Amino acid sequence: MARTSEIVAGLDLGSSKVAVVITEGDSTERNIIGLSLVPTGGGLREGQVVSIEQTTEAIDAAVNEAARMAGCQITSVRVGVGGSGTMGFNSDGTVAIRGGRVAGTDLERVLEAARAVPLPSDKQIMHALPQEYIIDGHDRIRHPVGMNGVRLEARVHVITASRTALINAVECCSKAGLTVDRLEFGGLASSAAVTTREERELGCVVVDVGGGTTDIAVWYDQALVHTVSLDWGGDELTKQIARGLRTPVKSAESIKQSFGCALASMVSDGETMEVPSVGGREAQTRQRHLLCEILEPGLEDLFTRVASEIDVAGCRELLAAGVVLTGGTANLAAVADLGEDILVGMPVRVGTPRGPGGLVDVVQDPRYATAVGLCLDTFEVMSVPVGPAARPRATGGGLWGGVRKLWDSWF
Repeated sequence: MARTSEIVAGLDLGSSKVAVVITEGDSTERNIIGLSLVPTGGGLREGQVVSIEQTTEAIDAAVNEAARMAGCQITSVRVGVGGSGTMGFNSDGTVAIRGGRVAGTDLERVLEAARAVPLPSDKQIMHALPQEYIIDGHDRIRHPVGMNGVRLEARVHVITASRTALINAVECCSKAGLTVDRLEFGGLASSAAVTTREERELGCVVVDVGGGTTDIAVWYDQALVHTVSLDWGGDELTKQIARGLRTPVKSAESIKQSFGCALASMVSDGETMEVPSVGGREAQTRQRHLLCEILEPGLEDLFTRVASEIDVAGCRELLAAGVVLTGGTANLAAVADLGEDILVGMPVRVGTPRGPGGLVDVVQDPRYATAVGLCLDTFEVMSVPVGPAARPRATGGGLWGGVRKLWDSWF
């Protein structure tokens, strides 16, 4: 029987893994029908492509594995990106209301005015997300179309990223035979998957800890107020374990996942684990407590940096819903407890994907948060893949074949 509902594929292009989630449904209900998790093989570092070939192979493998599970062919994807240099800022725009009543064209003009900010040549706007509209001094307006007034203002949160990083992400997908429907900041996508409307209304911080980077999104009153991508991820913990226990990096990752605990005080001195040695030497039995003593300082550093970003946002006292921690590192035992110790006065919970039906038991893992969020239309996402200076002259397929529709609708 032919499928009649929409199929959407979300692809999380992370430093250590490519996660793909395929959903089927409509605007009212969406079910997960396929998923996969494939190592990047060193093709990305700190969220940025460093090897087109390796990244393309990882994307191809991940999409094919998820498509086989779903029993369908995937030709287009929504891609989640982040990485060092991705950050947001708040901007304002003001226009006169034509005809005395706000129309859709007035909305377009005021948003254009808000995002018309000077940027370095290597930066590109990814999103311009409305926080609120103001008509003749009356603020906190969400839907101004149809309202009467003379002066329309918009406050927006603008998210920028490396122009080159966005081009490379699209190129890798194109080489894997995929059209890019949308590029989205990973922290925005994971927010859709792991937070509730009430949490975003009250104020919360989404901390998505990936392999090479950590995406932070601060929400208040249903609007993004601060975003940043830190050059710190779970791979740093793995390297510290490899050095501290003198074990191969691959073994260190496995040990972290199996025995890791964020609080050394929660592990008894009698617990032991088998640790492979380097150079073919005989494996050793080590105290689990030693592993936790390696992990705890690194995670303390992460939460200290998160606290600094919350202070930059300037709304710590307003974030009543606290911190939602997601990404692979959120699977570590007691990580939320350590977060509450460092972020004094703020509740911390681990966020797993919610919302879709279908294979929910399989996808209840923080590692899938971004990929699941990409499949959800929780927010009105306005995206720009790359800027005019980077647009190639070719008019055929290839790199730009997959994003021309987005480009034409934006400019």
